[in-house]
Amino acid sequence: MTVSEMFCERENSFLSPYAFKTADTKGRVTPLAPCPNRTEFQRDRDRIIHSKSFRRLMHKTQVFIFPQDEHFRTRMTHTLEVAQISRIIARALRLNEDLCEAAALGHDLGHTPFGHAGEHAMQLFYSKDFTHNKQSLRVVEKLERDGKGLNLTWEVKDAILNHSGGCVASTLEGQIVNISDRIAYINHDIDDAIRGGIISIDDIPSDLLDILGRGHGERINNMVSAVVSESMDKPYVRMEEKTWDATLKLRTYLFENVYYNKVAKVEEDKSIEMLRILYEYFVKHPNEMPDIYFNNTVDEPVERCVCDYLSGMTDRYAIDLFRELYVPGMWKRR
Repeated sequence: MTVSEMFCERENSFLSPYAFKTADTKGRVTPLAPCPNRTEFQRDRDRIIHSKSFRRLMHKTQVFIFPQDEHFRTRMTHTLEVAQISRIIARALRLNEDLCEAAALGHDLGHTPFGHAGEHAMQLFYSKDFTHNKQSLRVVEKLERDGKGLNLTWEVKDAILNHSGGCVASTLEGQIVNISDRIAYINHDIDDAIRGGIISIDDIPSDLLDILGRGHGERINNMVSAVVSESMDKPYVRMEEKTWDATLKLRTYLFENVYYNKVAKVEEDKSIEMLRILYEYFVKHPNEMPDIYFNNTVDEPVERCVCDYLSGMTDRYAIDLFRELYVPGMWKRR
């Protein structure tokens, strides 16, 4: 018996009846020979971690655009926090940790530079239907590995696609990623907003802190515990109602006082305008894009391919490219 077969046998004997078992996967578009040491979801995790899109997350904005303080979260650290919270919940509920981890690590691979400002830019200039979760699916299906895609399992792709926007994943593991994403960003965005001097902990309504906790770790622990207690041995993943209501109110507070705060978003308009200019430039000059994107214009509209190119950029790359195209360089004395 191989190691991967032992893992699958362990799943059958230990996991909850509501867990998704690796042996039940709908598989991949291109079938692969079984790996002797890893289950299919473990292979997906590794394919995501070793992808270029995953590495680029370290230089993509979470909330604060291109911060100088290196302690602010990036899209990479957000992703790692989502994966950690997802695994804690999955382990407590005896659901499939490997499926959760793979989906969590891949859920933001298609996120734009400059956070949701970049997403809004693509909605303005490319298509109102653009969303980062749909783009993440496109990354793993088509854009990674020079156009071959990562060839992930159906269940991981389903969880990536349905991690936000009111969508519901087909597996409980995918639903865990959805709620873990919210737990992660609400709490680390509070932490970053306090670090940035936008709010203090005492600015947050006291009734919400009484329920959720004043400390960063305390709030995460209380939210996770509320999910575990409500969902234990149930065919769904939910947060206990009182805690969920407080969580939603805390999210609303963040939108009103952090996400739309002029300090946090002082560079947002500049970012959107910069992406507009880059978008229009490459629509007119698609041959100047890297081959992987330019070659796709043979089969797809140039606007679609330009969107792919811009969405894959890091903040730094987009700024440097804009500077190269539009900012005059210094004369060099020969």
